[in-house]
Amino acid sequence: MANEAEKSVIAKLKREGKNFEILVYPEKALEYKKGKPIPINDVIVVEEIFTDSKKGLRASEGDLERGFGTLEKLEICKTIIKDGDVQQTADMLRKGLEERRKQVAHLIHRSCIDPVTGKPHPQQRIENAITEAKVRITDEDAEKQVKDVIDSIKRIIPIKFETRVLSITIHGPTASKCFQTLKQYGTVSKERWLNDGSLNVILEIPAGLQEELEIDLNRLTKGHIETEIVEKR
Repeated sequence: MANEAEKSVIAKLKREGKNFEILVYPEKALEYKKGKPIPINDVIVVEEIFTDSKKGLRASEGDLERGFGTLEKLEICKTIIKDGDVQQTADMLRKGLEERRKQVAHLIHRSCIDPVTGKPHPQQRIENAITEAKVRITDEDAEKQVKDVIDSIKRIIPIKFETRVLSITIHGPTASKCFQTLKQYGTVSKERWLNDGSLNVILEIPAGLQEELEIDLNRLTKGHIETEIVEKR
């Protein structure tokens, strides 16, 4: 038990004015919290609920009944993990922030362009700029951090937000198959079938995604597409 406890962290939840704590394996607990189908017995170290796990103080049946309406410990453990806070190890925090950093860089890559070339910056260049500008990435939602990060890296690389309205004409029998792909990249504001069977679509898209979209459409249609920028915003 001692070795198992050393690998564990605390998951805790406050109910009815009392703290309830359990010992869990950190990575499995976070996966369980995100909805992955892991057996609860593989997540918890011991089937016990504490009011103070460090002191070994177990919650009384009265506390459990008032807090959770049940004495079923496994059900209570599930609730604590899903609704409560799960501690993270230093390594998990580091990996989480690195993943969030990549998410922020990817969002910037797809939403912005280099105003000099009109093309998106490679994601690695954006990550390097974040490092050079010493931007602090937090565990906050990636989309909420994008604007502040762009403001910070502007002095490192030329960059700006841009939305483009494209007129895309797809020729040949593959036109109908491409429609779902178009909607995955942006917002279709208008569509019309031409007399020759071609499909013309007006698509609003983040500027950084235009090149990627054209590659996908060329692959699907074997090059039978025409793209024109109607508007830049």
